[in-house]
Amino acid sequence: MTLACAIAAFAAAPLSGAETARAVARLSALDWLAVARAGVDEPVAQIVRRTALDDGGRAQATVFGTDIRLPAGVAALVNGTTSHALDYDDTHFAHIGHPSTVIFPAAFAAGEAAGATLAEVIDAALVGMEASVRVGVWLGRGHYQIGFHQTATSGAFGAALAAARLLGGDAAMMEAALGLTATRAAGLKAQFGTMGKPYNAGQAAAAGFDCARLACAGMTTDSAALDGPYGFGATHHGVADPTALDGLGERWLFEGVSHKFHACCHGLHAALEALASADIAGPEVARVAVATHPRWLSVCNHPAPETGLGAKFSYRTALALRLAGQDTAALATWSDALAVAPAVTALRDRIEVAGDDALGEMHARLTITRKDGGQIDAFHDLDAALPLADRAVRATAKARALIGQDLADEAAALLRGDAPVARFTALFNR
Repeated sequence: MTLACAIAAFAAAPLSGAETARAVARLSALDWLAVARAGVDEPVAQIVRRTALDDGGRAQATVFGTDIRLPAGVAALVNGTTSHALDYDDTHFAHIGHPSTVIFPAAFAAGEAAGATLAEVIDAALVGMEASVRVGVWLGRGHYQIGFHQTATSGAFGAALAAARLLGGDAAMMEAALGLTATRAAGLKAQFGTMGKPYNAGQAAAAGFDCARLACAGMTTDSAALDGPYGFGATHHGVADPTALDGLGERWLFEGVSHKFHACCHGLHAALEALASADIAGPEVARVAVATHPRWLSVCNHPAPETGLGAKFSYRTALALRLAGQDTAALATWSDALAVAPAVTALRDRIEVAGDDALGEMHARLTITRKDGGQIDAFHDLDAALPLADRAVRATAKARALIGQDLADEAAALLRGDAPVARFTALFNR
């Protein structure tokens, strides 16, 4: 059995025993709505939306930032880009990818086009997000480390499955959708710190939707387009991890998704949480030594960014902003002006970053030397269990801060029911 066949069989089957995974998916949907609405005025969101509106087309699906509906595949592109514009969406560290920002845009576009219920869209998105994580695990860390952006590559496969499920595809059609996506999936880490990174997410959502639509219309493909000798894995530095599908359909890896509570690259969050636990301000600091897993040095260690977007991928700048008294959960903190403010750059120059193979990918260790000669050691593990109820409290507070309490609470209430999907997408621009 090919990899595509096995994943397609899972994606086409009814969901059972997935109540916790569904609850996490609903929480991610609320988080996704909030960060997408908050990102509509970002330059990359405006550019992609304006280009899409210029092209026009059939009014099938809702787009963040405008009341004009667009073709479903185009809506997936715009909404995927918009929801990743702030880099504030959830992350799954099993493969280092952002599931929601790719899968939800494809699922909601397909759901609107098909007239689905909100519960059906959530289930389809859950299937797609789980599949994207599994494909990412199958590809392995080497795929990411050599320069591919897992959000876009493995995410496109999940988007295809979510869309195909909502468009009425059976297992054979879903298998074909995965094969077609193998030709379309793309995205490079070279785009990190630029508008190209959120575009990676948008084009993955659109690619997945397009391939699902073609497969459901009868287009066929090589069943070994993922795991064959010339397939996606072999040509994209995949390791073909044989354990990637263990427990598929019974054990939900997606439940381990992490929601962001700092508006920057998730690789910085352990260091920011460690700094918060140290309870020290900039004027007291002589030096900060940051130890992190070496993998993050190629992701979020820009030494001296000159833009707010670049600051989201800089240990030195992010920690300097926090030491300068800025709230790293606030969107306004990540501005071009603050990134190069003298008070911030002076603190940035006191911070050193180094890789430590003894640390896990979710760890950060800080050694802070005070101006009075004292020393503070701080450590944080992002993988430390956060009960779902506690995570829901923090994620709801984040959504309320981004879009207001009334709208966030209305969205959460809708997600607990089974209303037509149009009632939820109506909140995209209200």
